[in-house]
Amino acid sequence: MTESTTAGLGAFLLRVTLGVLALAHGFILKVLTFTPAGTAGYFESIGYPGSFAYLVIFAEVAGGLALILGVLPRLAALGLIPVLIGATLQHAGNGWSFSAAGGGWEFPAAWTVLLLASALTGPGAFALGRKLPGKLAAL
Repeated sequence: MTESTTAGLGAFLLRVTLGVLALAHGFILKVLTFTPAGTAGYFESIGYPGSFAYLVIFAEVAGGLALILGVLPRLAALGLIPVLIGATLQHAGNGWSFSAAGGGWEFPAAWTVLLLASALTGPGAFALGRKLPGKLAAL
């Protein structure tokens, strides 16, 4: 394999992994487990407007699907970064380790950096977005 081939596969693995994480957090956790109303209530309990919960759910589900499929993956990764910055800030007071009570900040901080890396490296292999017209295919 050439370096360009392995780089494309690496970008693909990064993109899909991030997409699965986002989809799991948005759909399995926030929709199926806590429910959207429960998630909104939690957001309110920590000082955010409940409506932010619905924006986060949308971002995680839509962004996760876009990353998995490779449709506008750079935009999807960039769109998820503010969500993860918010999560990092929310967990900052709990310390470094995500296993700390309330969860630490290292996991959402690492996820933020990985999303930026994905946005910078591009879609990689097997991206359905390559079939989009013109400059959209590069996003």
